[in-house]
This record gives sequence, C-alpha cells and structure tokens, in this order.
Amino acid sequence: MRISGGSAKGRKIGFKKAFLKKDEGDVLRPTSAKVREALFDIIRKELPGSVFLDLYAGTGGVGIEALSRGAAKAVMVEANKLRVRMIHHLLSEFNFSDRARVANLKAFDFAGKEGEKGQRYDIIFLDPPYGSEELTKMLPLIGEGKIIREGGLVIAEHFFKTKLPESVGKLKFVKGYKYGDTVLTLYKSCYDL
Repeated sequence: MRISGGSAKGRKIGFKKAFLKKDEGDVLRPTSAKVREALFDIIRKELPGSVFLDLYAGTGGVGIEALSRGAAKAVMVEANKLRVRMIHHLLSEFNFSDRARVANLKAFDFAGKEGEKGQRYDIIFLDPPYGSEELTKMLPLIGEGKIIREGGLVIAEHFFKTKLPESVGKLKFVKGYKYGDTVLTLYKSCYDL
C-alpha cells in the first residue's frame, strides 16, 4: 500500500506482520487504495487543519494519509499491540510523530474515555471488521455528541449489504458512496437534532 496524496505521496506503508491475526475476530482488511482516495476526496475541504480520529486503525494507513493530506492531528486506535508498534514506526519514519497519537485500546473503550475527558474530533473514520457488530455499538456512542464536534463528519466504511440508519443521536445521514462491495456512509453531527 502507498500513500496516494499530500506530503508523503507515493511512500509505502504496511507490513506483512500486520496481517497476522491473534484470533478469529482479528482479521485485518485494509481500506483499498480506491476507497481511500474516495474517502479523502469526500472530506478534502474539511481535512486541512482538522483533528482526525481513526477508530480501527489496522496498519495506520488512513490516519497517516490524513496527516499527509493536511490534518493538524491524527489519533489512531488499534487493539493489536504489534500493529500499534508498526504504526509508531511508520509515524516516526514519516516524521509525523509530533502530530499523532496512537491508542492501544478497543474502539468502544477509547471512545468512552475520550467522551469523559470532553475530547472532540472534527472527523471520525470507522472501518470495523465486516460482519461484526461494531458499527451498531459505535455509531450510537458517537451520536451522543461527546467525541464529535458540532458540524463534524463521521464516515463509516462497511459491506454494501449492511444498512445503516438515517440518523443516530446527533448524527444525520448525508450520503452513501458505493465502491464495489464497499460503502462509505457519511454522517454530519447536528447538535440541534
């Protein structure tokens, strides 16, 4: 995998070791280059200077691409310790360490702790394992408004047969983008809902 845009365009990311799984629920399915480019095209106006949160970081590719394309800060959440070490290595190699934070936690636990601290993000990206129940757990938590700023964007990557609600708490559906068997569903945070 390579970074497709910004200051690190063309640089290679990813390690074969990152694809080793701990158990059956730990399958890594990186966002394809086509979908990643589409994602950053969708958020291109909001990304510069933003605080970007990737709740299922995997190899760190999406968070690193966000930094490459102008995010002020990126926070990457990954439960697998080996992948966390690899993300730290890549951030150091790309000189992005000072603009990034990596949390070795499950997404739900991380979001709960950030909400308690009042930390809010401009853009939140969720790409949990297909077939898991993670989106049904995470979208309502994000929809409470404790970790997304008013007017912030939430982008969920999911299998095209997974139907997501029109609104979830303070999140309002904006648009769905289909790429093969993958859909990017875009929500905007509206505090007056």
